[in-house]
Formats: sequence, C-alpha cells, structure tokens
Amino acid sequence: MPHAVARQRAERLAASSKPYVARGSGGGRCPGCRLVVSHCLCALRPRVETHAGVCLILGDIEALKPSNTGWLVADLVADTWAFGWSRTAVDPGLLALLSDPQWQPCLVFPGEFADPARVMHALPVADPPLSGETASARRPLFVLLDGTWSEARKMFRKSPYLDALPVLSLQPGQSSNYRLRRSTRDDHFCTAEVAALCLALAGESHAADTLAAWLDVFTTHYLSARCSLPLDRDSQAHQRLLALRMSSVL
Repeated sequence: MPHAVARQRAERLAASSKPYVARGSGGGRCPGCRLVVSHCLCALRPRVETHAGVCLILGDIEALKPSNTGWLVADLVADTWAFGWSRTAVDPGLLALLSDPQWQPCLVFPGEFADPARVMHALPVADPPLSGETASARRPLFVLLDGTWSEARKMFRKSPYLDALPVLSLQPGQSSNYRLRRSTRDDHFCTAEVAALCLALAGESHAADTLAAWLDVFTTHYLSARCSLPLDRDSQAHQRLLALRMSSVL
C-alpha cells in the first residue's frame, strides 16, 4: 500500500489540469522514492516502530516535489497522515484525527510566532483518559506544516482549527544540514529534520537517528543524480544507515 504522502501526491496529480513534470525527470523516476531509476534507493528503506505519530499538512504542490522530505517521514513512521492545505476548506479526516482520543496532538512551529501561552519546549504530560478510555497514555501526534517557509507561516496564521493546539517550539542548538533547497536562515529545518527532532524529544532515539540517516542517504542519491556525479554506495551516509538497520533487527 502506498503511504500517506504517496496517496496525497496521487490525489494532487489527479486534480491537476496539466501534468506536473519535475526537473531532471526525463529518464523516468521510481514511484517508490521519486528518484531517477538509476539512483533508486527503495532497497535501502529501513523499518522502525514508533509510538508517536506524525500529521503532515502540505502546501499546494509540496507532495509533487521530488525533494519533499515529508515523504521520507512517511517511509519510516507507519502512523503518518498527510492532508493538503486550503485556506477555505479543511479535510474532515484531519479534524477527525486531531480529535481522536488516542492521540495528543501538538503543532510544531517556532514559538516566536505564537501566543506565549500556547508555547512549550517539551512534550506535555499526557491528558488523563476520557470516560470509557483505557488507562494507557495518549500517544504524541506531531503536526507539521510541510511547505516553503512562506507557505508554512500562511498555514499557521490561517488555520483556525489549529488554534487550540499547543505549539511545540524546538530548540535544537544546531544548524540545518538540509542541502536540497536554499533557505535564508540556518534555523530553518526541512520536514524530515523536524520530525527526527520530535521523535528524539519523545524518547524514540533509534527512530530519530534512523530518519536522520535516511534523509542523508536520500540527499546523497538526489544530489548525485542532479549533478551527474558517480554514486558512492559505500559512503559514510550509507554505512550509518546500514548500521542502524542492522541494530534494529538484533
């Protein structure tokens, strides 16, 4: 079964009035990883289990971009949902997910743009179960706005159904290593980097490290194909991912 971002991509393509052709796709792209076939990395895809879930709210054509890293999150985190964003409408499935009592959602966004009363820097203590629920704690659900920085800010400002959510403001203490798109600020992280930071905050260090390694390998393949460079499948990024994959099956 295709994962949530792949399904979102298919829906967006079906709604498009003309084909979306990404740069460098003349040789054909693998539908599983979106890379040119010669640089496919599907065979390297790791498997991890997570307690936390991820909800991606995507900008208009974000799911169509081969460089989108929300796709990588959905590769690893089984409980990933993806919804297209619209200023005038909201997907009922998104509202149902945010109100599902098994999840404790938080919106991940820089705290400087939110009411200080909403901002937190660590995961909240789980709410007590509602009447009829089991005593198990609610699972963290990280809501990520997946798009360009201007798109993300627009989504944050113009999505009233998100106003009731606490805002998780990350303080990573490091600069982004993302190399596939340019940003004017070092503290702007790509979606996969943000998701990895969230998983680490939730205590899921192996999943966080694996997602970071998966992003590194994807970046290596993507840039190798884009720049017509030889692909080193024994690179440090590949070796790190392999070690994490092996440790997960021991």
